[in-house]
Amino acid sequence: MMTHPETQSARPAWAEAVAKYQTPIAWKSAWQIVNSFIPFVATWYLAHRALAVSYWLTLALTVLGAGFMVRMFIIQHDCGHGSFFQSKRASDIVGSILGVLTLTPYFYWRRQHAIHHATAGNLDKRGVGDVYTMTVKEYVKASKSKRLGYRFYRHPLILFGLGPIYTFFISHRVPAGMPRSFTRERASVYWTDLAILTLVILMGLLVGFKELAMVQLPMTLIAATVGVWMFYVQHQFEGTYWARGDQWNFSLAGLKGSSYYKLPQVLQWFTGNIGLHHIHHLSPKTPNYLLQKCLDENPILQVKPLTLLSSCECIFMSLWDEQQQKLISFGSLRSLPQAN
Repeated sequence: MMTHPETQSARPAWAEAVAKYQTPIAWKSAWQIVNSFIPFVATWYLAHRALAVSYWLTLALTVLGAGFMVRMFIIQHDCGHGSFFQSKRASDIVGSILGVLTLTPYFYWRRQHAIHHATAGNLDKRGVGDVYTMTVKEYVKASKSKRLGYRFYRHPLILFGLGPIYTFFISHRVPAGMPRSFTRERASVYWTDLAILTLVILMGLLVGFKELAMVQLPMTLIAATVGVWMFYVQHQFEGTYWARGDQWNFSLAGLKGSSYYKLPQVLQWFTGNIGLHHIHHLSPKTPNYLLQKCLDENPILQVKPLTLLSSCECIFMSLWDEQQQKLISFGSLRSLPQAN
């Protein structure tokens, strides 16, 4: 395997740097559950009561509730990595329960996400747990119908409009593409669906089905859209990393292929520090509440951050140019010799 010269010396250094942050702290994990779930329930209750006052007030509260849903998803995410509790059983129980609230079957998603971590940035292993990305060469050689389909798929209104709806309301409801041998993962989908249905019926009988939809649907859609956006910018930015299988390098996939999305403090809190994604990919065993500490105490992990403003430029970057080693937009394609 070919490795970058900087990585040969940096790998032992970053591996040693992250090692001491990989042990979960029980009280911090417990407190994070408390300060995420209880405010979520309280916000949901207030949003429901606000229906009698103004639906605009309800919608404003659903934005706050969506923030807590994103935070609960990060807890579920950490459980899937075994970084939230030392007990595997505790991780699986909490992750499975939260999966009902986030519409994400825990074991099914955990398997797909593990593949994502093992293949992120590998051009020869695209298609599982990622935002599909074509190279310039592939796009130029593709048929007109395939180009059109790819442009449709990469359009912002599809990625961040229909994409979250498809992912959380359709894709997560059926074990599509999951081999039958993955019995636990397939069962996770069915049991999560049953639990969601049961919860919907109980809540509908308690507060009214119309009222339930008026509160929960916008809350879920906002949370899902934020989740998809966060996942997108964590790997889809101009200077990201892609390489062919024989050249792919784990260290570079983490340090260069995963962004440091530097958000305002309040947004970083709601997104559970997942914006420090380069550290997470290098060390998925590090719980989310130790990622910032890990970054602050290790200069070797400092990389150029994406900001809210600069991340907007990522929206239209849709093709990987292997010659320039960067993502480009469809508009930039016209100026490339290999595209003409």
